[in-house]
Amino acid sequence: MNTLENIIIEVETGGVSFPTHSDVAFRVRLALDDPDIPMAKAAQVVVAEPLLAARVVAVANSVAFNRSGIPVTDVRGAISRLGLKFVRGLATAVVMRQMAGSIKSPVYQNLGVRLWEHTVHVAALSHLLAGRFGLAPDVAMFAGIVHEVGGFYLISRTDAHSDLSVDANMLTSDAERRIGGAVLAALAVPAEVVAAIEVLWQEGPLRFPPQNLGDLLQVANRLTPIRSPLQADDVQVLELPIDPEAERQLAEILEQSSDELEALTSALRY
Repeated sequence: MNTLENIIIEVETGGVSFPTHSDVAFRVRLALDDPDIPMAKAAQVVVAEPLLAARVVAVANSVAFNRSGIPVTDVRGAISRLGLKFVRGLATAVVMRQMAGSIKSPVYQNLGVRLWEHTVHVAALSHLLAGRFGLAPDVAMFAGIVHEVGGFYLISRTDAHSDLSVDANMLTSDAERRIGGAVLAALAVPAEVVAAIEVLWQEGPLRFPPQNLGDLLQVANRLTPIRSPLQADDVQVLELPIDPEAERQLAEILEQSSDELEALTSALRY
């Protein structure tokens, strides 16, 4: 049995292990899952993770969310502007980024950075497109953030498993489904989001305009110019199978929202 299979069995039996410095962000993420958490308590929880607190304020003041031009200077005001669902997504982004950022190997650090660049662009596109096609932007962004969770987890385990080689040709669809599913469960990701990500793992037909979250995630993943470094070299990046009118509509949306897309991508990237 090889190392990859050992890790798959480990995560499937409840052995998901996050890097130590991700624990605080992970606990914050779970605390924010309480739908009845008071705003004051939510702000107190977010402040416990300084990087998350800084991100929340920065995003609240970005072009995408500061329509009035009036800046917020405190976490509570920023959460009020963004909403708890969006802040939960940012908390998960911190966990994901810290998983990749904890690696000692320069090679895998670089791989993690490239995977994060892909991830934040898909997340930002998902948020943008969801609002245009009648879907929930916050949920769509969250799905974009966690859609490569299996890859991030494997990269985070390379220090503990020196014989583990993570590259574009080792993560099969079955391995991605099994590892990704277990880590998504550990992160308490809602079933709706898990189902949407499973659409990517199944590589089913793409529908445009998107009818549900799975369709939307497929479109964003196909549309991003930043390819995942874990995508196999022999996988063809296909054009969106849409008619000229739909293509014109999509181009118009992207052009009109270019500042918003750039602001959100920059805010998530850090």
